[in-house]
Amino acid sequence: MPTIIMGKLASKIDGSVRSKAMTFLQRLGSDDTTPGLRVEPIQHCADPRVRTGRVDGFWRAVMFRLDGEGETHYVIHGIWPHDEANAIAQRVRLKVNPINGLPQIQEVAPPPVAPVVPQPTTPLHRESMLVRIGHRRADLVDTLGLPVDIADEAMAAADEDSVLDIAQRHDGWIGSILVDLAAGDTAEAIADRMQLENSPTSGDADTDVLQSLKRPAAALQYAFIDDQDELRRVIEQGDFGAWRVFLHPEQRRYVDRSYKGPFRLSGGAGTGKTVVLVHRARALARRDPTARIILTTFTTNLAEALGAGLTQLDPRIPQPKKPGDAGVYVTGVDALAAAVLRSAGSGLAAAMGDVLGEERSAPLARTAGTRWRDAIDATDTSLPHELANETFLATEYAHVVLPGKIHDVAGYLRVRRPGRGVALDRTKRSGVWELIAAYRAQSRIDGSLDFTEAAAVAAAHLVRQAHRPADHVLVDEGQDLGPTHWQLLRALVGEGTDDLFIAEDSHQRIYGARTVLGRYGVAIVGRSQRLTLNYRTTAQNLHYAMALLDGGEYVDSEDQPDATGYRSARTGPAPVIETVGSITGELDAIVRHVHAWLADGDVPDTVAVLVPDRFHRDRVVTALTEHGIDARAVDRDRPPGGRVPVLTMHRAKGTEFSKVVLSTGKPSPAELERLSSLNTSERADADLRARSLRYVAATRARDELVVVSRH
Repeated sequence: MPTIIMGKLASKIDGSVRSKAMTFLQRLGSDDTTPGLRVEPIQHCADPRVRTGRVDGFWRAVMFRLDGEGETHYVIHGIWPHDEANAIAQRVRLKVNPINGLPQIQEVAPPPVAPVVPQPTTPLHRESMLVRIGHRRADLVDTLGLPVDIADEAMAAADEDSVLDIAQRHDGWIGSILVDLAAGDTAEAIADRMQLENSPTSGDADTDVLQSLKRPAAALQYAFIDDQDELRRVIEQGDFGAWRVFLHPEQRRYVDRSYKGPFRLSGGAGTGKTVVLVHRARALARRDPTARIILTTFTTNLAEALGAGLTQLDPRIPQPKKPGDAGVYVTGVDALAAAVLRSAGSGLAAAMGDVLGEERSAPLARTAGTRWRDAIDATDTSLPHELANETFLATEYAHVVLPGKIHDVAGYLRVRRPGRGVALDRTKRSGVWELIAAYRAQSRIDGSLDFTEAAAVAAAHLVRQAHRPADHVLVDEGQDLGPTHWQLLRALVGEGTDDLFIAEDSHQRIYGARTVLGRYGVAIVGRSQRLTLNYRTTAQNLHYAMALLDGGEYVDSEDQPDATGYRSARTGPAPVIETVGSITGELDAIVRHVHAWLADGDVPDTVAVLVPDRFHRDRVVTALTEHGIDARAVDRDRPPGGRVPVLTMHRAKGTEFSKVVLSTGKPSPAELERLSSLNTSERADADLRARSLRYVAATRARDELVVVSRH
């Protein structure tokens, strides 16, 4: 049976021919001599290995046949109308780039019908972008292996956008190298990151090409298809699902490498952290089918998206219903804590004693969200308002009391409070503990645990056990998890190789206070790397989003300043910024932009409106519906097909759309009052989270972004 090697160009098959292409490729992968496929060489072609095959009476596939390593392989270049396919097949040639050892398809111009006078090489403009930042033509050609014509065009480009435009015309390693050059990376750094090197020849041309197709950087453009199911997924998902197959070599490195202890992968929105996690989960499961793998994140919606992504990547990977079973258990972190509590049995009483110094009668029930407010109202306290408020008390409880297993005021008076930003003398600590004691007393009445207590109790139960329920734990959106979450995750898996793999971005922290992992048993010092290339958002939209973070001081989970420095692989129109004077003007602007996109042929579920809160969301849905636009408010469910989704900025985390209207709104009087009650440190942290929320929302747009704000 021949092996199919899909090129990225071949995955972008026109929808009208997709099912026929699927049938053709399945038959080719089973038996290339099947009657009707008409796999034929082309006369007078540039590469004798080129073949065409009959998809139907109108469409033909162009491919290269390689007979190396003891079997037949077909590299699928693309599918075109009959005459165009024959013309392309005559002039394309598959070779190994002599500089970097990567596969390269070269188009050979047809013989000229008349003498052509050679044109002088276009001189490099001294102000061209790559020259200005220190690149030389020799770097591009002799170090990186870029084709001469592309290198000359890039060296003549006046600015970064022009270089990125060239990059977008070239799939695979050529486009990736151009993006890195435009970002100012040295040729040597690019060659090292993409593992470029010339490989010795074997004496067999087909074998040499096959080896080049297996190089890490070749995975940007080519994928060896293991079976018919994987082939179907590549064809059906098209380019939008290409991330599931075609990985950058830097991403691939984090998928396959082993680490002696916890590892942290950071990176801005759209840099592929979640992609790496899903691929890594699959790789661990395929490496050891008996492995117990947990893949978790902060919210249920994001966990569902992770599970769906893993299914799309490889539906053969088992996704069990409870932790401790072989396969990849995908769940939100609070649901994970609940699963541990459900399985704890009689051991739960001792764990509650460890954490709370008392038992609760209904540990699977969750405390009402108003309980801190109720405790404050029921207590005659002399504490100032910046301490006697829900935000401060909930954070103090989650970051100091619960992880420290503090049971009484004596313990609270002695405990260290690193990173809390507000000094408390003995009198204030006693007053704070009085409110915490009132909170616990009210929770004893209904026997419930809040979410942070549940995670702490689950962690304490696991610590008491001889065996851990996981071999590997993978964490997405780690910046949003709290201390007791990290205690739980650390307790799920024993310390060792590939125990914890964490993806995070401090610039996307939109829930809770910052957490330093080393304080809670997760030591990642020296095992941390960062992704910098954005695959989702255009350079123009990314520039707008990054500007929202200006002025904020962001610190990562190792308590170190977190830089940005992200760049995009794509270009597009500049964001449209529209300022209005009223809610009516805001709704009119949203309707106008959405209507224009739909009138231009955009599919409704690729267009989205993002808003600050549910009140705004419902008003926008009403306005769109009244103007004949089928829209739907999205809450915990997945965005609908066939209708324009309207989401809060928080709910939009983990989604992406072709075009987005971002409505920034204005803070409500209640929100302004809440912010005014915070102490200086918490107010500054709330400002960082607000910046991060707008950054997250702006980076949901792949192609076009409209921002509507009110005076």
